[in-house]
Amino acid sequence: MNPIYLDNAATTQIRDEVISKMSEVLKSNYGNASSTHAFGRSSKSIIESCRKRIAAHINALPSEIIFTSGGTEADNLALRSSVKDLKVTHIITSKIEHHAVLYTVEQLVLDFGIDVSYVDILEDGCIDYTHLEFLLKSTKKTLVSLMHINNEIGTILDIQKVANLCQANNTLFHSDTVQSIGHYPIDVQQTPVDFLVASAHKFHGPKGVGFAFIRKNSGLKSLIIGGTQERGIRAGTESIHDIVGLDEALSISYEFLEHENNFVKELKSYFISELNTHIPGVKFNGSCSDSENSTYTLVNVCLPVSASNAPMFLFQLDLKGIACSKGSACQSGSGKGSHVLSQILQKDDMEKPSIRFSFSIYNTKQELDTVVGILKELVNETNS
Repeated sequence: MNPIYLDNAATTQIRDEVISKMSEVLKSNYGNASSTHAFGRSSKSIIESCRKRIAAHINALPSEIIFTSGGTEADNLALRSSVKDLKVTHIITSKIEHHAVLYTVEQLVLDFGIDVSYVDILEDGCIDYTHLEFLLKSTKKTLVSLMHINNEIGTILDIQKVANLCQANNTLFHSDTVQSIGHYPIDVQQTPVDFLVASAHKFHGPKGVGFAFIRKNSGLKSLIIGGTQERGIRAGTESIHDIVGLDEALSISYEFLEHENNFVKELKSYFISELNTHIPGVKFNGSCSDSENSTYTLVNVCLPVSASNAPMFLFQLDLKGIACSKGSACQSGSGKGSHVLSQILQKDDMEKPSIRFSFSIYNTKQELDTVVGILKELVNETNS
C-alpha cells in the first residue's frame, strides 16, 4: 500500500511551482541582500518585491512584514518584545494555545514577573468571550494572545470580535495565525490586530521561513542582536530562496483559495460521514465536526478503544503506512498527553486514543476510504 499522508497541520507537501522558483533563485541570485554591489542589490530587490506581495495578501504595509524563521520565532518576537520594550505587565491567553505561546509566556513570568490570566475554555473548545471581557477590565498594561485556529482541534476564534474588544479596552492583541494564513482571508485594516504570525510550511511552502506582521509604530524591537536587516527588527542575513518560496506558496494559496478550500472541505465532510457510518461510538473532539466553527483542514477523532489498547494505536497506524498525529508535531516526542484535549475532555475519553487527521489538496477520497477501513479493522481487533 502506498503511504497516506494526513498530517498537514504539522507540515504540508511543498508545491512543485515553489520548488522551481526556489531552485532558480538558488542558482542565480546568491548575493547578500545587505551588500551594495549589483549582486546584493539584485537580492535586495527580490526580497522587497516578495515583501510587497505578501503584505498585499493581508492588506498590510510592506514595512509591517518582518521575515523570520517561522511561527515560533515570530510569536517570541511579539510576546517578549511586548513585555521588554512595550512594558506589558499582564498577558491574557488560554491553556489551549500552541506551546510557542504558552512556554514563552511561562518564561516571561520567570524573567519579568508579569501577571498571566487564562480565559475560560468551553466544552466545544471555544473561548468564553464573556470571561475575556471581564479579564480585559484590568488596569495594567495588557496584551491578549489567542490563536486564530487551534492546531489540534481546529476551533476558530472570532478574531474580529477579539480585536474589537481589545481595541475598545486599549489592549494589545497578538494572534498566532500559523494555521489560518494561506487558508483564510485576513485583512489587517479591517481587523485591528497588532501582531500576526505565519509559517510557510503550513501552506505548501518551505520549512524554516515565516513572517511576523507588526503594526506600524508599534515600538517593538529586535530580539536577535546583530545587523540592521529587516528594518532593525530581525538581525541576520535573509534567506532569499526561502523568502521567494514563502511568497510563491502564499500567492498560489490565495489565488486558488476558493477552489482548494472547497476541495478540502469536501474531503473533511466525506471523512466524517464515513467514520460515523463505519465506526459506531466514534466521537469528534471539540467542535471539529462543525463546519461553521472549525477549520476545514482537520478533524480530531476520539476512537472507541479501551484505555489499555490506546497507547499503541498511533504506532499501529504508522505501521500501516498512515501518517497522522495525536496532537501538535512539536510535542510528538514528549510522551505527554494533549494539553488541549485535557481542557475539554472527561477522564474516560482522555484515556482513549484521540487522533488528529489533517487534509490538503494532495489527498483523495480513495485514501480516506483506505484509512477508514484500517481504522475499522484496528478498532475491531483491539476490542475483540
